[in-house]
Amino acid sequence: MSYDEAIKRIEAIVKELEQSEALSMDVYKKKAQDAKELLDFCEKQLGVMEKELLV
Repeated sequence: MSYDEAIKRIEAIVKELEQSEALSMDVYKKKAQDAKELLDFCEKQLGVMEKELLV
C-alpha cells in the first residue's frame, strides 16, 4: 500500500463516519481501529522519507 492509498482510505472512513447517523459500537470501533492503523502507516512512511532527506 502506498501513502496516497492510505490517505484515501482514511478519508473514506472519516466521510463514512460523518455521514452515518447511527453505527453500532462494534462497527465504530472497527473503523476507528482501521483508521488508526492507516495513520500509523502514514506516520511511519513520513518518518522514512524524512530520514532519506536528511542523508
